[in-house]
Amino acid sequence: MEQQPYEPVADASADRRTGTARVLVVDDDPTVAEVVSGYLDRAGYLVDRAEDGPTALAGAAAHWPDLVVLDLMLPGMDGLEVCRRLRGRGPVPVIMLTARGDEDDRILGLEVGADDYVTKPFSPRELVLRVESVLRRSRPRAGTRSHSAAGLTVDPAARRATKQGGELALTLREFDLLAFFLRHPGRAFSREDLMREVWGWDFGDLSTVTVHVRRLRNKVEDDPARPRLIQTVWGVGYRFDAADPAGPAGPSDLPRPSDPPVPPGQGEE
Repeated sequence: MEQQPYEPVADASADRRTGTARVLVVDDDPTVAEVVSGYLDRAGYLVDRAEDGPTALAGAAAHWPDLVVLDLMLPGMDGLEVCRRLRGRGPVPVIMLTARGDEDDRILGLEVGADDYVTKPFSPRELVLRVESVLRRSRPRAGTRSHSAAGLTVDPAARRATKQGGELALTLREFDLLAFFLRHPGRAFSREDLMREVWGWDFGDLSTVTVHVRRLRNKVEDDPARPRLIQTVWGVGYRFDAADPAGPAGPSDLPRPSDPPVPPGQGEE
């Protein structure tokens, strides 16, 4: 297929002047792209379009988006690779579109850093609501105090997280999860609790929580295979232990089984 040009719908400085969020829609199906773009445009967003991975990356480099709606099944460079490359360039929220209901595809999308996913066919209105929700979480929260424990600090007002003073590259969900753990040290939460309290969902795929916990461990634990901070509480869920990880060894320091494989139809809850 001949590569089509990137389609910006507004000049590059418009979003900076007005404060309107810029959304990049990446889908090789022109009908889907047109419908999604139309609904987002009517909702007040500035919308750019691309129909393949290289064009999307070039467009993002030209006008860095506030959020990307990204089809998984793109020709050539698929959505997973596009997401990886975008994440390598800088933080940007990503909502993944997939024509498959297969759980493995959703998990893969979350593993590479997607913040949300929508399965085709979907309601355009629902997608707009998802965009609004993800963008709302990504905005700095004025008046919210920082929290620190075990060498970790989150600053919700700046959307910044650090470990021993070094900045952590976290997705939106990872940031919100870490902030929640730091606000509630020593308490065990089920995956249902975390899905509801952290992201405001009363239902959904619990394996997404498992994925984000694993990704967060990879970034905050000294040894993710033997986590000291984010503990698995078997039969319950997870607990953040704020005690000094360098403290005396005890029973909790003994090797433990790893989390159950994803998708976890049963396990920690």
